[in-house]
Amino acid sequence: MFIQILSYCLPAVIVAVMAYFFFLLYFKNEDKKRRWHLIKDLQKEALPLRLQAYERLVLLLDRTSPQKLALRVAPASSDKQAYELLLIEHINAEYEHNITQQIFVSENLWNVILLSKNATLQIIHKIASDPAITDAIKLQEAIISEFVNKPTPSNNAISHLVNEVNNTIG
Repeated sequence: MFIQILSYCLPAVIVAVMAYFFFLLYFKNEDKKRRWHLIKDLQKEALPLRLQAYERLVLLLDRTSPQKLALRVAPASSDKQAYELLLIEHINAEYEHNITQQIFVSENLWNVILLSKNATLQIIHKIASDPAITDAIKLQEAIISEFVNKPTPSNNAISHLVNEVNNTIG
């Protein structure tokens, strides 16, 4: 009697177990598909924001490039320390204005941008510390001439940024 009941129930249990595993596999596959579509949609929406962040960061790096900064920001007086502080204020203002862009770029790129900013500040301070430079006009000229034949920290950071953009798009 028991064997007869078992012979009727066993195929039903096997079918139920198989159906359970097939449904489980189906739902896992659907969940993966849903996640893939969600990620794809998010990337479609995020890519324009990331590209805009890259554009703003290139502008930040260009505006804080020592040569371009010295050409754009004229000395207000002949005091070289006042001019040095004015340049530092401009760099810090540009940086603070674009600080939120770090959420759109890699941590490595943001560190390169921060290093570029700090290197630029150090270069300006080093040039301003030269006792041969006596006034703001000479400081401005020295900053401009310092990078006539060599790349600025901003140029190096821009090349990192371009590489990241190419990796993001490509």
